[in-house]
Amino acid sequence: MAVPMGPQRRLSADELLRVALDAESFTAAEAMDATGLTRATILGLCDELAAAGWLEELEDSRRAGQSRRGRPARRLRLHRGAGVLVGVDAGRRGYRARAVDLRGRELAVAAREVDPTDTAPDDAGRSRRRAIVREIVDQVLRAAAAEIAPTSTEPLVPLLTVIGIPAPVDPHGASPTGTSPFWWLMNADFPEHLPGRVVVENDANLAALAEHARHPTDNLVTLLLSERIGAGIIIDGRLLHGRRGGAGEMRFLDAVLQDDVGAEGVAQLARRWALEALDAGDGRDAAAARVAADGHDAAGTSADPAADGSTRPSPLAAIPRDRLSAPDVFGAAAVGDPLARAVLERIGERIARLSTILLSLLDVDRIVVAGGVSAAMGPVLEHARSRLPHLVRAPFPELAASELGSDVVLSGAVEHARALLRASPLDLLDPSPRRGGTHDPLTEGPP
Repeated sequence: MAVPMGPQRRLSADELLRVALDAESFTAAEAMDATGLTRATILGLCDELAAAGWLEELEDSRRAGQSRRGRPARRLRLHRGAGVLVGVDAGRRGYRARAVDLRGRELAVAAREVDPTDTAPDDAGRSRRRAIVREIVDQVLRAAAAEIAPTSTEPLVPLLTVIGIPAPVDPHGASPTGTSPFWWLMNADFPEHLPGRVVVENDANLAALAEHARHPTDNLVTLLLSERIGAGIIIDGRLLHGRRGGAGEMRFLDAVLQDDVGAEGVAQLARRWALEALDAGDGRDAAAARVAADGHDAAGTSADPAADGSTRPSPLAAIPRDRLSAPDVFGAAAVGDPLARAVLERIGERIARLSTILLSLLDVDRIVVAGGVSAAMGPVLEHARSRLPHLVRAPFPELAASELGSDVVLSGAVEHARALLRASPLDLLDPSPRRGGTHDPLTEGPP
């Protein structure tokens, strides 16, 4: 029979559970060193948490080869079947889900691609989003259950699901109303239609949390670059939301940069500016096909002469206009096409100017460009770095490309779920990890 916990004992249990979440295994002595709790308190809590199904005892440390003298120490760890966390990237073009155990080990993944033009802001569109998210969440939960609870006949309920969406989200999970039908479509009341506890967060914010976990710095901006630009901002070690979740929205670029592209992301800019350059000279006339790279011209065709002395056309000219994509532009630049390289320099100029704004306003140390295009952003960032001394005074922020690629939002969702669990373990832990109940033996006694 578990002893009901008062507030102080509950705090002590949280401290011990944090040790279990961080360590592969631990002894009472190690837990005492980590928490400052007494041996009697640690041993008592270990018994209660093991009885509740959260901890399990391993072979003693002498048999494990870690102790040669004295009485063997009990060694415990977080129970492998204690529960699961789920992260979801519910984007415009596709959906991805990942289930992990409570220490972050991946158990299952699922994905679903959709037509990005099917974004009608109506009830049917919201229902489709909910159905897809529920489908991939159920898929990873079934796979996770088969691994951590293969004998169970009941559905596995996640302790927490974190969903990233391309819309502002306030600290309560709501998006601004009456502003953008697209935001209303993206934030489709997921908590009401999924099992367990659900948190909704902006995708760029989750990208920032993922980058902060890999490269801790107190002042960081992560630019999520896709069809649009969004920013996740961490200042003085805290993620910024703003009153309505609008911190990091890039709509101000329309007014500040005074052009017609505003917050368009790398994918749109690469297509737009490549087509403009091709239209200027059909990819054939090196003099005419120049990209006006914010005051820096670049030839629009290959400078390598053909056998007859003429200028070779850009390989982008052979691609149908409606099929030209950002990967095409990056690929052409990689093989030396001047038109494509000029487009990337123009994107680099824009990132440099945006970095100047962020540095001036926020005094950040590091700016990370993230998203599916991040692996190809090396030449873009090289040009952006070269432009910073012409735009702002030193010290300059570090400009870096994310190493997480298209996983950045999904990784951030899992990271956020783990951080919320670690912040207050007993607020999330289910006392029946393989049954999905709501009774807590640590606070209420046995059912």
